[in-house]
Amino acid sequence: MAPAFFECLVLVGIHSYLGIHVIRRKVIFVDLALAQIAALGTTVGFLFGILPGTMGAYWFSLAFTVLGAAIFSITRLRNGKIPQEAVIGLTYAIAASIAILVIDKAPHGAEHIKEIMTGSILWVKWETIRNAAIVYTFVGIFHYIFREKFFLISNDADAAYRQGLPVRFWDFLFYVSFGIVITHSVGTAGVLLVFVFLVVPAIASTLVTDVLWKQLLIGWGLGLFVSTVGLYISYTADLPAGPTIVAFYGLTLVVLATFLYIIRAKEKKPALLKTAAVTVSIAVIFFAFNLLGNALSKLNHTHQHQPNTLSEETHLIHEVKQHKLLENMSEEELDRFLITVRSAERLQDLFKAEKEPYIRFKIAARLADFQLKPGLTLLMELLKKCELPFLREEIVQKMRTLTGRDFGYDPEQTPQKNKAALKKWQDFIDRME
Repeated sequence: MAPAFFECLVLVGIHSYLGIHVIRRKVIFVDLALAQIAALGTTVGFLFGILPGTMGAYWFSLAFTVLGAAIFSITRLRNGKIPQEAVIGLTYAIAASIAILVIDKAPHGAEHIKEIMTGSILWVKWETIRNAAIVYTFVGIFHYIFREKFFLISNDADAAYRQGLPVRFWDFLFYVSFGIVITHSVGTAGVLLVFVFLVVPAIASTLVTDVLWKQLLIGWGLGLFVSTVGLYISYTADLPAGPTIVAFYGLTLVVLATFLYIIRAKEKKPALLKTAAVTVSIAVIFFAFNLLGNALSKLNHTHQHQPNTLSEETHLIHEVKQHKLLENMSEEELDRFLITVRSAERLQDLFKAEKEPYIRFKIAARLADFQLKPGLTLLMELLKKCELPFLREEIVQKMRTLTGRDFGYDPEQTPQKNKAALKKWQDFIDRME
């Protein structure tokens, strides 16, 4: 947990500053677009067999990010009819679509997309934090040296043009330095968390003050608070860290905006009444959707034909063996199929017959849900041989959920470097009744 906390602090430090530029330039989605372009670079590298988190993946990601920086600097026109935000949004959509098309041809595509979006900040290593801190420090020094030019363009681009400043050139330098930060961040925090670290502290601080140093202090303080609480909730509730922090950031921003609205209102009573009315309306809408969902669910179950469980299981296993390989199933089909299998012996047979690591993980996880030791034994067998970091992470998360332990296993390291943790796991499983 300590590495994840310090990684959040490092991210908050540089991203809160860059987010202020983003807000002042009114290019809110440039960070999301650059993050997606960086993720596309990682995805393309993955297609060539370069695993995320490696140096090869980093250079792929950085190269794509520099290309994105060039696009954004070139497409900024002084009197253009098309706003740059439209170009940025289109770039994001294209990058995301290409990433999906590329990953569709790679093994474990869905898992890779999930890792890119949510990151794996809980498993970040001290070495990664150190490298990020060094890179962010150099970027910060670079921005401090040229702060007058960067802030002039961010605050008033027309004034920069009138002074004869080569705006496109400085835009390119800004987006390249921005992209270098994004490239490092996406690898650990994921696209969603990077976007929130950039935007939410900047929005919150801008709501409070227009003074730069005060905005920075507010952004850093908010980031520290949200990261601490978000990581704690993630750890105690066994939730993905990235999405948990994102959700808590959103909630915090809503609470802050509501508080500022009330205290700045000339008449407090009407402001409080409006706030209460909105809160009640949201609660009523939520309750109504909950009732509607339950009603439709019951209606659907009433009209569904309930087949004999054993015959359905036998039929589906026969289909898998005779007609359709498990790897040809979508993840939803695979989950639906495995739920019907309630025989430990049949699950073990499927595990032995299957070659695809991720599908073997799903089978072992299903077995562990109702027979813990046999399931953990299969998960352990996978973990000892798994060469894919994101799959190792999923296996460890499943084992930790089942047992409440991880024995210091680091999914970013190879099985060979995790020998001590693997031995502790094996001893723990062997002692189980």
